[in-house]
Amino acid sequence: MEEQVLFNQDSILKQVVVSMELPSFASTNQVFHVVISCIIEQQIHYRSSKKIFANALKRSGIAYVTPENFYLLELHGISNLKMAMNKYETLLRFVEYWSNQSKDFYALMDEEVIKELSSIKGIGQWTIDMVLLYTLKRPNIFPVDDFHLKQVMIYLYQLDPKNKLKSQMLQIAEKWGNQKSLAVLYLLEWKKQHKLVLKV
Repeated sequence: MEEQVLFNQDSILKQVVVSMELPSFASTNQVFHVVISCIIEQQIHYRSSKKIFANALKRSGIAYVTPENFYLLELHGISNLKMAMNKYETLLRFVEYWSNQSKDFYALMDEEVIKELSSIKGIGQWTIDMVLLYTLKRPNIFPVDDFHLKQVMIYLYQLDPKNKLKSQMLQIAEKWGNQKSLAVLYLLEWKKQHKLVLKV
């Protein structure tokens, strides 16, 4: 049982895990689609409540964005979003990158995925972590920059957000061994179910 690793070292997380069932996440299995959604909405589409990306897809008449139909999203979906120029340029750089590469991201190691995506100006570690966590479903991902993860860890672990917060979070995550992704998913789901609105 993977959860047992979390129980052994972290009593707070144990209480979270035993209090609920973790819902399954149906991955799109489409890295291109996911990265585009993260750039546009600054949120992973599985977790989004703003529906900016979903509405953009609907206006474009497409279910999933691909390099081939990106022009439809560009024309009908994002033309009225008042998108910052640097974000739009990141979209174009990513589309160009994807059109010129033939790598199977599922076959790449975590470090290789990070190297590939971070080579594109404008794509940061948070977006890469979302791809690794939700789409590629890698087991040991800890997105320390995720806003919602910061919120729930500050609340549950009584962390001081003004005193090296990332260091505090990373120290706790070390207790989770190589099951950090599972712990993160439980914490984020706990926050969602409890509808916490907290300040970081």
